[in-house]
Amino acid sequence: MRKLLLLPLTTLLVVAIVSCNKNGFLDQTVTSSLNEQTVFADSTNSIAFLSQIYSDIGFTQDPRRFGGGGYAAGLDASSDEAEGPNASSTNGFIQFATASVNPTVVPDDAWGIPYKNIRAVNIFLRNLYRMPFSASQKTATESEARFLRAWYYAMMLQHYGGVPLIGDTVYTAENTIPAIRNTYAECVNYILAECDFAASNLPNIQSGSQFGRISRAGCLALKSRVLLFAASPLFNNGGTSGGGALASIVAYPDADNNRWKLAADAAAAVIGLNAHSLYYDSTTHPAEKGFGFQRQFMERFTSEQIISRMMNNNKYLESFWDVPSRGGSGGPFPYQETVDAFGMANGLAITDPASGYDAQNPYSNRDPRLDYTIIHDSTLRPIFGTNAASPVLLYTNLATTPPTSASGDAVFRGTPTGFYIYKMVDREIINNSLGESKRQLPLIRYAEILLNYAEAQNEFLPGPDASVYSAVESIRRRAGLRPYELPAGLSKEQMRDAIRRERQVELMYEGHRFFDVRRWMIAEQTQDQMMHGMEIRRNGAVKTYNIFNVRKHNFTRAMYLWPLPLKEISKSPELLQNPLY
Repeated sequence: MRKLLLLPLTTLLVVAIVSCNKNGFLDQTVTSSLNEQTVFADSTNSIAFLSQIYSDIGFTQDPRRFGGGGYAAGLDASSDEAEGPNASSTNGFIQFATASVNPTVVPDDAWGIPYKNIRAVNIFLRNLYRMPFSASQKTATESEARFLRAWYYAMMLQHYGGVPLIGDTVYTAENTIPAIRNTYAECVNYILAECDFAASNLPNIQSGSQFGRISRAGCLALKSRVLLFAASPLFNNGGTSGGGALASIVAYPDADNNRWKLAADAAAAVIGLNAHSLYYDSTTHPAEKGFGFQRQFMERFTSEQIISRMMNNNKYLESFWDVPSRGGSGGPFPYQETVDAFGMANGLAITDPASGYDAQNPYSNRDPRLDYTIIHDSTLRPIFGTNAASPVLLYTNLATTPPTSASGDAVFRGTPTGFYIYKMVDREIINNSLGESKRQLPLIRYAEILLNYAEAQNEFLPGPDASVYSAVESIRRRAGLRPYELPAGLSKEQMRDAIRRERQVELMYEGHRFFDVRRWMIAEQTQDQMMHGMEIRRNGAVKTYNIFNVRKHNFTRAMYLWPLPLKEISKSPELLQNPLY
């Protein structure tokens, strides 16, 4: 921590001014002869410095977060969502899948990147007085900076529980840097206060060249997420601490049902702005139910985006998640359990005898989000540049009768599970051909807010009220489920299960599942199990579906929180390590 907080100012200035992404308000600016006074006496350089602090806001949800050795994956491969691309790798995703994570080897990005950016915010605020901005611009940029500081603290809170709060201080080598962890409650309250300040000075939404900058809706959305976590089982009653000094650091030491009310109110505040809504598209491909769910990820600006990771036109996901024959590099691969999480088009789970699920035709009449999220056997992909479509026969292999050449996309060839991720992949873009997507990667979208509200309101009340039904059913309606209505008279426990299923499929591969199962404290059931894949064998027109073992995931109770990196504990012995490490 000391090293991070003492990162030389010159380094921060060079990184901030020279390395900005070329994208709207993140346009690159090159300068020289930099020092603190000259940088912040120039309006362009000052904005470039602030814009650079935005550049890391999506790192925890980045699908390539854990890279190294030529392989990469993110939180999806660290949970029960997907198999990582290299079983022998020692990357972070393998550590979490195999329960080999410990303070010595744990990735330190969740500690280092936030503190680096928090220090940059403090430098920006320290120099705000000298920036040649109007009074209103100073207020707006201060608000953005303080939100970003809250955002990075919220990242650490998700991973570790309470962390040291450093206020507005920019430490130097002559300072004594405090490294005592603040309580969980103090961290929550600090984040909320920063969000409230920023929200009071920002517009409800940002548009035009300002799109991507934080809005009032973004501030309230972060409050919604933070308060939902704060109300969840992992962060109440001392969490996994077992009592003692850590009880108030990693969680609230007590339980208070009113925390669910605070979380519900925070989500309701976002909804009440009427600034965002679910994105529908019933005209582009009218025969495809729920197409708005897929199309929203292809659009640069939609009503559903609240906070996004701004990107240039790109093939980021096509180069990573798509099948090898279309230039994909072999990203994480969905498990059979992930496929099974999607119900039927009639809204019923595949385990429900009334659902109509046919194990010999397993991809027929399923929740439309399945086909928008996962490439499976005979998934149709449009031929680039045309309106035609051709089947991607992923599993044509030597088990086919009569024998055929093995496809590079096949199970055991291109994919160890029989599936590929399709979520957010642009169907019109092929990595080894022309074209780029104009997408942004979602960090908080309106669907999450609706699900946050439904969960918090359901947990606060003795049972679900009409507003809970409405929030969940709006998600199911946009998904294309018919009927989309939930059964009347659900108990609190039944609605809880319904909300958790919707979160799993609606927010899949967006960085939520890893944390959701932890804050619910069900990871010992969902993560500690054998995960499976699917092989399809063909004999003429007859298909045989064979489920096979892929990997036994392991989970220990310590893994509900990340360990603090050992090097940070070594530098600052007053830091208390998280429970059970």
